Amino acid sequence: MSFKHNRITELFNIEYPLIQAGMIWASGWKLASAVSNAGGLGIIGAGSMYPEILKEHIQKCKKATDHPFAVNVPMLYPDIEKIMDIIIHEGVKIVFTSAGNPKTWTSHLQSHGIKVVHVVSSVKFAVKSQEAGVDAIVAEGFEAGGHNGRDETTTFTLIPMVREKIDIPLIAAGGIGNGKGMFAAMVLGADAVQVGSRFVATPEASSHQNFKEMVVKAKEGDTVLTLKELAPVRLLKNKFFEDVQELYTKSPSKEDLTSLLGRARAKKGMYEGDLEEGELEIGQISGLINEIKPAAEIVKEMISEFEETKIACQQF
Repeated sequence: MSFKHNRITELFNIEYPLIQAGMIWASGWKLASAVSNAGGLGIIGAGSMYPEILKEHIQKCKKATDHPFAVNVPMLYPDIEKIMDIIIHEGVKIVFTSAGNPKTWTSHLQSHGIKVVHVVSSVKFAVKSQEAGVDAIVAEGFEAGGHNGRDETTTFTLIPMVREKIDIPLIAAGGIGNGKGMFAAMVLGADAVQVGSRFVATPEASSHQNFKEMVVKAKEGDTVLTLKELAPVRLLKNKFFEDVQELYTKSPSKEDLTSLLGRARAKKGMYEGDLEEGELEIGQISGLINEIKPAAEIVKEMISEFEETKIACQQF
């Protein structure tokens, strides 16, 4: 199938309008290069990397693929200036920003020939991002894993509302893990989709095997959005999650929640494989993930199912 005239494939010079999300502790150079080599857009997640580690991942990714790839940068990152300098120096051509004001870095990155995409969870911030001059927007519903918006707007409600208010290319994210979901999101107005959770369950993802296997075992209702007083995050239920729920029965302060969370909780769970005490971030779509398979196979299957769904819908 050809997506030759798709606005996202043209913007990024990729084959398919399918983007792998930049996820902490999961999306290093191996996953990003595998997705890019398969025709999508792979993203290195800088949120869990020190500057020198990110530099190493970018350099390895450049050796592993001749296709475009991107870096995702949470703008609350403490070493943001170093991160941006590395991205520019290493010649990365696409940056996805999140968790901050897009005005801060957009023009600077664009002055170096870099395409900038900002991730939002509401119509309000989609409009602000367009006004800031970004090249495209990711609108993410609260089905998504990891940190989420406070409004709890679902993806298939958010996408058509954002589409009405912006003119630039729109990427849908949250609760999308197969070709049918991809087709539905694009019918509602998205130019492409961003997929996170499905790519966690791959050999190339840098997350721990224990975490991958728990994602595969997850069923409907096994993830919950919590810790809204700090930063809303969708987690798999485990001992740590139950500890959070127990603390909520005591009307905790932000300080109490911060103390329980501690440091490196996500690393402990997703990267080191501690399924009891770790923070396990994954989306609701995990209920549809039944096996660990190579990233290239996922891309191929999603595009094939997208085409099959499109043909089936034409018969109605």
